[in-house]
Amino acid sequence: MKKACLGFLLVSALTGCGDNIHDGDDDGTGSGSQQPEPGLDATGTYRIHSTFDIATNMPGNSGAFVNSLIAATDDADDPMKWVLDQLLAQMQPGSFKSVLQAAEPFVAGYLNDRLEDLAPDLTSTIVTLGQHVAAMTKHFGVNEKLVVSTADQAYISSMTADGVRFTLDGNVTDLKFADHDIDDVYVDSVLVTLATGPKLQIGDHALPLPYGKIIRMGLDAAIIPVLDPSAHDLADLLDHLVNCTGVGQNISTAVGVGSAAFWAAACHTGMQGAAGYVYEQIAAHDSLLTFHILGSARASDANDDRKIDKLEFGEWSGTLSYGATDTTLAQPATFDGTRM
Repeated sequence: MKKACLGFLLVSALTGCGDNIHDGDDDGTGSGSQQPEPGLDATGTYRIHSTFDIATNMPGNSGAFVNSLIAATDDADDPMKWVLDQLLAQMQPGSFKSVLQAAEPFVAGYLNDRLEDLAPDLTSTIVTLGQHVAAMTKHFGVNEKLVVSTADQAYISSMTADGVRFTLDGNVTDLKFADHDIDDVYVDSVLVTLATGPKLQIGDHALPLPYGKIIRMGLDAAIIPVLDPSAHDLADLLDHLVNCTGVGQNISTAVGVGSAAFWAAACHTGMQGAAGYVYEQIAAHDSLLTFHILGSARASDANDDRKIDKLEFGEWSGTLSYGATDTTLAQPATFDGTRM
């Protein structure tokens, strides 16, 4: 039996990382490039906004989510056959399930003839959902605090990822981990150097993000409110798109067994099951996406107090790891920062 779900598996993987930062004529390898800019102070706390493309080099089973989305709209009897598939997937074995399985082609056509009353916006919303999920991974933003201090006459720093930034149709949404029951991700002992330019270089470090939780947060808090402001999660969205009361009445009429209320309840359960399957297809709830990166940005002192105020034109290089799969970090991978 076909099990369909909606969306794009946003999965990606990478490891490893180069030791040097390459940026213009300064490749960070010469001894001169490691000398602090005279009189310029890098210590302080900065708000960093990074943007990654984790879709381009997405390895492994990334196509499964795309195929599931297509499966909800590619059959001649879709989208109502997809609705029936979800309904049947959640039903316990029994005579009612057997009757509907046998009659599914007929019932799907019967329901599609009444699509304007039962689910007029289901197909278009599924397609838009997939487009937004793709955009979410194409412009995957990470918000961090960079705290730079000195130790043994060298700069050392910590980085704390405390949220994400999603850009959909030009609209930016910043989400804090703390508001969605996700722990901040803390990385300590990251080397920072000032090179000629002046450039601030952030040393090689690993940033493991709770990817499954972040993707669910992005769907529930950034994408779904755009599609349906009254929906709190994907189950709500599907339930609002499909008139399960009407579906139940029409199934009862078509197959001649079971009450309208019985089939309506089965429809609601099917939509809840489909939503859960979508979340897992995108990314397992406990999955990690680990960035192995180093970066370089132009440092500027806007008020001539010899303290860095802004980090501009920042670029990350390195790799990603997701599960057992590694890949090169797709470019552009950019960041900027402002002294807090």
